[in-house]
Amino acid sequence: MTGYPDEPAANMPVAREADMIAAVIGRIGTPDLLLTLDQVLKSIADFDLSVVFGYPYGECPRLLHNGYGAHATHEALDAYLRGAYLLDPFYTASVHGHSPGLWRMRELAPDDFFQSDFYGSSEVHPCISLEPGSLVEEIGFLVPLPCGFTAAYSLMRKTGRPPFNEGEMSRLRAFEPIVREALRSHWRQLDSSAPVSPPGGGLEAAFARFAQDYLTYQQRRIVQLILRGHSTLSISTIIGSTEGTVKIHRKNIYRRLGISSQSELFGCFIKSLFGDERSCPDSISGRSDCPPATSFRR
Repeated sequence: MTGYPDEPAANMPVAREADMIAAVIGRIGTPDLLLTLDQVLKSIADFDLSVVFGYPYGECPRLLHNGYGAHATHEALDAYLRGAYLLDPFYTASVHGHSPGLWRMRELAPDDFFQSDFYGSSEVHPCISLEPGSLVEEIGFLVPLPCGFTAAYSLMRKTGRPPFNEGEMSRLRAFEPIVREALRSHWRQLDSSAPVSPPGGGLEAAFARFAQDYLTYQQRRIVQLILRGHSTLSISTIIGSTEGTVKIHRKNIYRRLGISSQSELFGCFIKSLFGDERSCPDSISGRSDCPPATSFRR
Protein backbone atom coordinates (compact mmCIF):
# COMPACT_ATOMS: atom_id res chain seq x y z
CA MET A 1 0.00 0.00 0.00
CA THR A 2 1.22 3.54 -0.74
CA GLY A 3 -0.15 5.03 2.47
CA TYR A 4 -2.15 7.86 0.86
CA PRO A 5 -5.55 8.09 2.65
CA ASP A 6 -7.39 9.67 -0.30
CA GLU A 7 -6.25 7.09 -2.81
CA PRO A 8 -9.14 5.96 -5.09
CA ALA A 9 -10.32 2.41 -4.47
CA ALA A 10 -9.80 1.54 -8.14
CA ASN A 11 -6.06 2.17 -7.73
CA MET A 12 -5.66 -0.09 -4.70
CA PRO A 13 -4.70 -3.26 -6.65
CA VAL A 14 -2.21 -1.28 -8.74
CA ALA A 15 -0.66 0.23 -5.63
CA ARG A 16 -0.39 -3.17 -3.98
CA GLU A 17 1.33 -4.67 -7.03
CA ALA A 18 3.69 -1.70 -7.18
CA ASP A 19 4.64 -2.24 -3.55
CA MET A 20 5.28 -5.95 -4.18
CA ILE A 21 7.48 -5.21 -7.18
CA ALA A 22 9.37 -2.55 -5.23
CA ALA A 23 9.99 -5.03 -2.40
CA VAL A 24 11.47 -7.52 -4.87
CA ILE A 25 13.65 -4.94 -6.63
CA GLY A 26 14.95 -3.64 -3.31
CA ARG A 27 16.27 -7.07 -2.32
CA ILE A 28 18.04 -8.05 -5.55
CA GLY A 29 21.62 -8.95 -4.68
CA THR A 30 20.81 -9.71 -1.04
CA PRO A 31 20.19 -13.04 0.77
CA ASP A 32 16.57 -12.00 1.30
CA LEU A 33 15.50 -11.92 -2.36
CA LEU A 34 14.12 -15.46 -2.53
CA LEU A 35 12.34 -15.14 0.80
CA THR A 36 10.73 -11.95 -0.49
CA LEU A 37 9.73 -13.63 -3.75
CA ASP A 38 8.19 -16.46 -1.72
CA GLN A 39 6.13 -13.97 0.28
CA VAL A 40 5.00 -12.09 -2.83
CA LEU A 41 4.05 -15.25 -4.74
CA LYS A 42 2.20 -16.64 -1.71
CA SER A 43 0.03 -13.53 -1.74
CA ILE A 44 -0.86 -14.37 -5.35
CA ALA A 45 -1.34 -18.14 -4.95
CA ASP A 46 -0.61 -19.76 -1.61
CA PHE A 47 1.79 -22.73 -1.44
CA ASP A 48 3.50 -24.82 1.23
CA LEU A 49 7.05 -25.44 -0.02
CA SER A 50 9.48 -23.83 -2.42
CA VAL A 51 12.97 -24.40 -3.78
CA VAL A 52 15.27 -22.95 -6.43
CA PHE A 53 17.83 -25.18 -8.12
CA GLY A 54 20.32 -24.05 -10.74
CA TYR A 55 21.10 -26.78 -13.27
CA PRO A 56 24.42 -26.21 -15.08
CA TYR A 57 24.74 -28.75 -17.88
CA GLY A 58 27.40 -31.34 -17.05
CA GLU A 59 27.78 -30.13 -13.46
CA CYS A 60 26.13 -30.72 -10.12
CA PRO A 61 23.01 -28.68 -9.36
CA ARG A 62 23.22 -25.58 -7.19
CA LEU A 63 20.76 -25.11 -4.36
CA LEU A 64 19.97 -21.41 -4.64
CA HIS A 65 17.05 -21.33 -2.19
CA ASN A 66 15.74 -23.88 0.29
CA GLY A 67 12.10 -23.29 1.14
CA TYR A 68 11.47 -26.90 2.18
CA GLY A 69 11.81 -26.04 5.85
CA ALA A 70 11.29 -29.05 8.11
CA HIS A 71 9.49 -30.94 5.33
CA ALA A 72 12.71 -32.25 3.77
CA THR A 73 15.31 -34.30 5.59
CA HIS A 74 18.96 -33.46 5.01
CA GLU A 75 19.49 -37.04 3.82
CA ALA A 76 16.83 -36.78 1.11
CA LEU A 77 18.12 -33.41 -0.09
CA ASP A 78 21.67 -34.74 -0.10
CA ALA A 79 20.64 -37.79 -2.14
CA TYR A 80 18.81 -35.54 -4.61
CA LEU A 81 21.82 -33.27 -5.13
CA ARG A 82 24.25 -36.17 -5.43
CA GLY A 83 22.39 -37.77 -8.31
CA ALA A 84 18.66 -38.33 -7.95
CA TYR A 85 18.10 -34.93 -9.58
CA LEU A 86 19.01 -36.65 -12.86
CA LEU A 87 15.49 -38.11 -12.91
CA ASP A 88 13.65 -34.84 -12.14
CA PRO A 89 11.52 -33.47 -15.03
CA PHE A 90 12.52 -29.92 -14.11
CA TYR A 91 16.19 -30.88 -14.45
CA THR A 92 15.57 -32.55 -17.80
CA ALA A 93 13.60 -29.54 -19.06
CA SER A 94 16.31 -27.16 -17.85
CA VAL A 95 19.26 -28.85 -19.53
CA HIS A 96 17.45 -29.67 -22.77
CA GLY A 97 16.38 -26.14 -23.59
CA HIS A 98 12.68 -26.27 -22.73
CA SER A 99 10.82 -22.99 -23.19
CA PRO A 100 11.09 -20.62 -20.18
CA GLY A 101 8.00 -19.69 -18.19
CA LEU A 102 5.71 -21.22 -15.59
CA TRP A 103 4.94 -24.94 -15.99
CA ARG A 104 3.11 -27.65 -14.13
CA MET A 105 5.34 -30.66 -13.49
CA ARG A 106 2.83 -32.90 -15.25
CA GLU A 107 3.36 -30.83 -18.43
CA LEU A 108 7.07 -31.72 -18.39
CA ALA A 109 7.04 -35.26 -17.01
CA PRO A 110 7.06 -38.54 -18.99
CA ASP A 111 3.79 -40.45 -19.14
CA ASP A 112 4.56 -42.87 -16.28
CA PHE A 113 6.55 -40.46 -14.11
CA PHE A 114 3.98 -40.17 -11.32
CA GLN A 115 4.01 -43.96 -10.93
CA SER A 116 7.82 -44.07 -10.92
CA ASP A 117 10.01 -45.03 -7.98
CA PHE A 118 11.69 -41.62 -7.99
CA TYR A 119 8.43 -39.72 -7.55
CA GLY A 120 7.31 -41.94 -4.69
CA SER A 121 10.64 -42.27 -2.90
CA SER A 122 10.95 -40.48 0.43
CA GLU A 123 14.67 -41.27 0.43
CA VAL A 124 15.62 -39.18 -2.61
CA HIS A 125 12.69 -36.83 -3.26
CA PRO A 126 13.14 -33.95 -0.74
CA CYS A 127 9.59 -32.59 -0.81
CA ILE A 128 8.03 -35.90 0.19
CA SER A 129 10.62 -37.08 2.68
CA LEU A 130 8.09 -36.95 5.52
CA GLU A 131 5.80 -39.47 3.84
CA PRO A 132 5.40 -40.82 0.30
CA GLY A 133 2.66 -39.14 -1.68
CA SER A 134 2.51 -36.05 0.54
CA LEU A 135 2.75 -33.65 -2.39
CA VAL A 136 -0.38 -32.84 -4.40
CA GLU A 137 1.26 -30.67 -7.08
CA GLU A 138 4.50 -28.99 -8.07
CA ILE A 139 4.76 -26.08 -10.49
CA GLY A 140 7.87 -24.18 -11.46
CA PHE A 141 9.33 -21.18 -13.22
CA LEU A 142 12.10 -22.06 -15.70
CA VAL A 143 14.49 -19.10 -15.79
CA PRO A 144 17.53 -18.97 -18.13
CA LEU A 145 20.32 -17.23 -16.20
CA PRO A 146 22.96 -14.95 -17.79
CA CYS A 147 25.72 -17.49 -17.11
CA GLY A 148 24.15 -19.92 -19.58
CA PHE A 149 22.27 -22.41 -17.41
CA THR A 150 18.66 -22.53 -16.26
CA ALA A 151 17.22 -22.20 -12.77
CA ALA A 152 13.99 -23.91 -11.73
CA TYR A 153 11.96 -22.10 -9.06
CA SER A 154 9.42 -24.65 -7.78
CA LEU A 155 6.28 -24.00 -5.74
CA MET A 156 4.55 -26.96 -4.09
CA ARG A 157 1.32 -27.82 -2.32
CA LYS A 158 0.95 -30.73 0.05
CA THR A 159 -1.75 -33.39 -0.04
CA GLY A 160 -5.07 -32.24 1.41
CA ARG A 161 -5.02 -29.03 -0.57
CA PRO A 162 -6.34 -28.55 -4.12
CA PRO A 163 -3.94 -28.27 -7.06
CA PHE A 164 -3.22 -24.80 -8.42
CA ASN A 165 -6.29 -23.74 -10.38
CA GLU A 166 -6.24 -21.94 -13.71
CA GLY A 167 -6.97 -18.56 -12.12
CA GLU A 168 -3.95 -18.93 -9.83
CA MET A 169 -1.77 -20.10 -12.70
CA SER A 170 -2.87 -17.10 -14.75
CA ARG A 171 -2.00 -14.66 -11.96
CA LEU A 172 1.38 -16.30 -11.41
CA ARG A 173 2.10 -16.20 -15.14
CA ALA A 174 1.34 -12.49 -15.13
CA PHE A 175 4.07 -12.10 -12.48
CA GLU A 176 6.53 -14.35 -14.34
CA PRO A 177 8.48 -11.48 -15.99
CA ILE A 178 9.18 -10.04 -12.51
CA VAL A 179 10.38 -13.42 -11.21
CA ARG A 180 12.51 -13.98 -14.31
CA GLU A 181 14.25 -10.60 -14.37
CA ALA A 182 14.70 -10.49 -10.59
CA LEU A 183 16.52 -13.84 -10.63
CA ARG A 184 18.59 -12.86 -13.68
CA SER A 185 19.62 -9.52 -12.11
CA HIS A 186 20.28 -11.25 -8.78
CA TRP A 187 22.56 -13.77 -10.48
CA ARG A 188 24.50 -11.04 -12.33
CA GLN A 189 25.39 -9.49 -8.98
CA LEU A 190 26.30 -12.75 -7.25
CA ASP A 191 27.87 -14.71 -10.11
CA SER A 192 31.42 -13.70 -9.19
CA SER A 193 31.04 -15.31 -5.76
CA ALA A 194 29.18 -18.43 -6.90
CA PRO A 195 30.80 -21.70 -5.80
CA VAL A 196 32.14 -23.74 -8.67
CA SER A 197 30.70 -27.26 -8.76
CA PRO A 198 33.00 -30.09 -9.78
CA PRO A 199 32.22 -31.80 -13.08
CA GLY A 200 30.68 -35.24 -13.14
CA GLY A 201 27.02 -34.58 -12.37
CA GLY A 202 25.80 -34.62 -15.95
CA LEU A 203 22.89 -36.83 -16.93
CA GLU A 204 24.62 -38.48 -19.88
CA ALA A 205 27.86 -39.08 -17.94
CA ALA A 206 26.11 -40.70 -14.98
CA PHE A 207 23.92 -42.91 -17.12
CA ALA A 208 26.84 -43.79 -19.39
CA ARG A 209 28.76 -45.13 -16.41
CA PHE A 210 25.77 -46.96 -14.97
CA ALA A 211 26.04 -50.68 -15.82
CA GLN A 212 28.28 -49.96 -18.79
CA ASP A 213 30.08 -53.32 -18.41
CA TYR A 214 26.80 -55.24 -18.43
CA LEU A 215 24.51 -53.56 -20.94
CA THR A 216 24.65 -52.57 -24.58
CA TYR A 217 24.27 -48.94 -25.64
CA GLN A 218 20.63 -49.51 -26.58
CA GLN A 219 19.91 -51.22 -23.27
CA ARG A 220 21.49 -48.36 -21.31
CA ARG A 221 19.38 -45.90 -23.30
CA ILE A 222 16.26 -47.85 -22.34
CA VAL A 223 17.37 -47.87 -18.68
CA GLN A 224 17.60 -44.05 -18.81
CA LEU A 225 14.05 -43.82 -20.13
CA ILE A 226 12.69 -46.33 -17.60
CA LEU A 227 14.28 -44.51 -14.68
CA ARG A 228 12.96 -41.16 -15.87
CA GLY A 229 9.39 -42.48 -15.92
CA HIS A 230 8.64 -43.44 -19.52
CA SER A 231 6.14 -46.23 -20.23
CA THR A 232 6.86 -49.11 -22.60
CA LEU A 233 4.79 -47.36 -25.27
CA SER A 234 6.66 -44.10 -24.82
CA ILE A 235 10.04 -45.87 -24.97
CA SER A 236 9.07 -47.71 -28.15
CA THR A 237 8.12 -44.41 -29.78
CA ILE A 238 11.36 -42.70 -28.75
CA ILE A 239 13.71 -45.48 -29.92
CA GLY A 240 11.65 -46.37 -33.00
CA SER A 241 10.83 -49.93 -32.00
CA THR A 242 7.80 -52.00 -31.00
CA GLU A 243 6.44 -52.44 -27.50
CA GLY A 244 7.25 -56.13 -27.72
CA THR A 245 10.89 -55.41 -28.49
CA VAL A 246 11.11 -53.01 -25.57
CA LYS A 247 9.66 -55.68 -23.26
CA ILE A 248 12.31 -58.13 -24.45
CA HIS A 249 15.03 -55.54 -23.85
CA ARG A 250 13.69 -54.92 -20.34
CA LYS A 251 13.70 -58.63 -19.56
CA ASN A 252 17.29 -58.95 -20.79
CA ILE A 253 18.34 -55.89 -18.79
CA TYR A 254 16.94 -57.35 -15.59
CA ARG A 255 18.60 -60.70 -16.30
CA ARG A 256 22.00 -59.15 -16.95
CA LEU A 257 21.81 -57.06 -13.79
CA GLY A 258 20.54 -59.91 -11.65
CA ILE A 259 17.32 -58.13 -10.69
CA SER A 260 13.64 -58.78 -11.28
CA SER A 261 11.79 -55.45 -11.03
CA GLN A 262 11.86 -51.76 -11.88
CA SER A 263 12.09 -50.93 -8.18
CA GLU A 264 15.31 -52.96 -7.92
CA LEU A 265 16.66 -51.15 -10.99
CA PHE A 266 15.94 -47.80 -9.35
CA GLY A 267 17.55 -48.99 -6.11
CA CYS A 268 20.70 -50.07 -7.94
CA PHE A 269 20.93 -46.74 -9.72
CA ILE A 270 20.59 -44.71 -6.51
CA LYS A 271 23.10 -46.94 -4.67
CA SER A 272 25.54 -46.63 -7.57
CA LEU A 273 25.58 -42.84 -7.22
CA PHE A 274 27.03 -43.28 -3.71
CA GLY A 275 29.37 -46.11 -4.67
CA ASP A 276 27.25 -48.64 -2.77
CA GLU A 277 26.56 -51.57 -5.09
CA ARG A 278 26.44 -54.42 -2.61
CA SER A 279 23.15 -55.73 -3.98
CA CYS A 280 24.07 -54.92 -7.60
CA PRO A 281 26.66 -56.23 -10.09
CA ASP A 282 30.24 -55.31 -9.18
CA SER A 283 30.91 -52.71 -11.90
CA ILE A 284 27.52 -51.08 -12.13
CA SER A 285 28.71 -47.82 -10.60
CA GLY A 286 27.76 -44.44 -11.99
CA ARG A 287 28.88 -42.67 -8.84
CA SER A 288 28.30 -38.92 -8.71
CA ASP A 289 31.10 -36.48 -7.89
CA CYS A 290 28.64 -33.96 -6.50
CA PRO A 291 29.32 -32.61 -3.00
CA PRO A 292 26.85 -32.94 -0.11
CA ALA A 293 23.86 -30.60 0.08
CA THR A 294 24.70 -26.95 0.66
CA SER A 295 22.69 -23.82 0.03
CA PHE A 296 24.15 -20.94 -1.98
CA ARG A 297 23.68 -17.72 -0.03
CA ARG A 298 25.78 -14.62 0.37
